[in-house]
Amino acid sequence: MKLVFLTPGTGSYYCGVCMRDNALAKELIRMGHDAVMLPMYLPLSLDETAAGSQEQEIFYGGINVYLQQKFAIFRKTPRWLDRWLDGRGLLKWVGKFSGMTGGTEIGEMTHSMLLGEEGNQVKELDRLIDFLRAERPDAVWLSTALLVGMARRIRQEVGVPVFCSLQGEDSFLDTLSEPWRTRCWESLAERSRDVSTFLAPSRYFAELMTRRIRLREEQVTVAPNGMSLEGYEEPAHPPKKPVIGYFARFIEGKGLGLVVNAFIRLKQGGRFPGVKLRCAGAMTTEDEDYLNLLKQRLSSAGFEQDVEFLPNISREEKVQFLRTLTLLSVPATYGEAFGLYLIEAMALGVPVVQPRHAAFPEIVEATGGGVLFEPGDTAELVKAWESLLGDPAHAAELGRRGRETVHRDYSMPRFAERFLEITRERVDAVPTAH
Repeated sequence: MKLVFLTPGTGSYYCGVCMRDNALAKELIRMGHDAVMLPMYLPLSLDETAAGSQEQEIFYGGINVYLQQKFAIFRKTPRWLDRWLDGRGLLKWVGKFSGMTGGTEIGEMTHSMLLGEEGNQVKELDRLIDFLRAERPDAVWLSTALLVGMARRIRQEVGVPVFCSLQGEDSFLDTLSEPWRTRCWESLAERSRDVSTFLAPSRYFAELMTRRIRLREEQVTVAPNGMSLEGYEEPAHPPKKPVIGYFARFIEGKGLGLVVNAFIRLKQGGRFPGVKLRCAGAMTTEDEDYLNLLKQRLSSAGFEQDVEFLPNISREEKVQFLRTLTLLSVPATYGEAFGLYLIEAMALGVPVVQPRHAAFPEIVEATGGGVLFEPGDTAELVKAWESLLGDPAHAAELGRRGRETVHRDYSMPRFAERFLEITRERVDAVPTAH
């Protein structure tokens, strides 16, 4: 089977969706299939080797998409100029300034992309269609519902079914200013009719998106994300002194501020005087001000020497980082669709402490690898930490259960098998143009 994945790149920091798609493509290739990853907007930033060529051309290059949105003349420029603007070096440099557009601009651009052939980036869509016609895939997978504007022409002109992963689109769309927030949600609902099947990583997110974009029940399938277990073969050994970990992007929405506040309160309580906090994850230049604010808070409390921040670490560094933890907490304040960082920690036998909302109860219940606390409650988070720090035997048992379940049910081969089953079912049911 030949599959094409359309995955937006971040250019300058690791992206969980990019890494999930890359690991999946590599596993499909290992299984004997032909999987092609097409980076969009910016080059992919991966923590392991790419599934295909690192020189794969970039579609919907971020500079071209922006200029075509802002200036009509760039909707008619020659291909040689577009190709120059799509240069990897230039796009990677631009990727360092991820906050260069915002507010009304990002809302307008998102809406235009959702309009597909009716939007300002139709020249980019024409080029993608030409590429797909030449490739002749059996199916096309969109890594996020924010790309569904292109599904209609792919289905009609390439003649193959279009599938789409759901990956937390609501948390982005709900931050847009009006009228773009409402317009984007409406266009997303309308264009979603062109997608054969949506794949949600949790029941929570499947139900949420079914309701918000009015999907048919049979149009949505749930398959929890999988991970590559290379490097996770041996379980971690608990550190001699307790270490609380955080592993996600350094932003408020992921709960980093809540973790810092809870750590300060835990230290002030004095019950575990030697406890440390280690935080790792993606960080962009626009995240630095927030991180500096948290560092000042720790300094004022006198605990800055007990905390370590490790931005943008490699895959090997990530595995080693997780091995140093007693427990992991990423208390995201928004409705997280899944949380790959949880199964990464549990794969090494590290228990997790998460808020009782969004997809977290599903994951903790399915794995048995952690405990839950009331969302947004600093005191409850501290109490949950103390329950595990004060009972190492219980923490070890949770870690054992989580590790066992992740290695059995959340491996990339297991996910790839489910992914192929879903794809084949629809491909076999829909006649293609070739």
